[in-house]
Amino acid sequence: MIFILLFSVTALFGQNPASEILELSKNKWEWMSKKDMAKLEALFHEKSVFVHMGGSMSRDQELNVIRGGGIHYKKTEIHEASVQLIGNTAILLNRITLLAVVGGNEVTNPFVVTEVYIKVEGKWMLGSLSFTRLLSPN
Repeated sequence: MIFILLFSVTALFGQNPASEILELSKNKWEWMSKKDMAKLEALFHEKSVFVHMGGSMSRDQELNVIRGGGIHYKKTEIHEASVQLIGNTAILLNRITLLAVVGGNEVTNPFVVTEVYIKVEGKWMLGSLSFTRLLSPN
């Protein structure tokens, strides 16, 4: 009986916002790996910003770097993820190991990635993505 009630609530009101953000983030890493530009363009807010070890980029700069292969996000291993919701803003922290090709060189780095999502007209959009390199994988 409880299962049916929970299922009905989920069917009526949709997914839990934190779960929705976790799933969206996981999909984002896949889209970045596959260079699925249409999905990334729809996800990245027009005013979004991206912070890497070497500097910051606008939405268009980030999309061009992915499109052109300047950074190829080959594989992302997510070790931990948490979401904090503040109104129509979601802050996601990921502890990851990222395998990427940067400037033609394959590199693996441990990061904490901060992702900020904002709900715009009922749709979650990425507002900021920031990489903080960890000194050790743990």
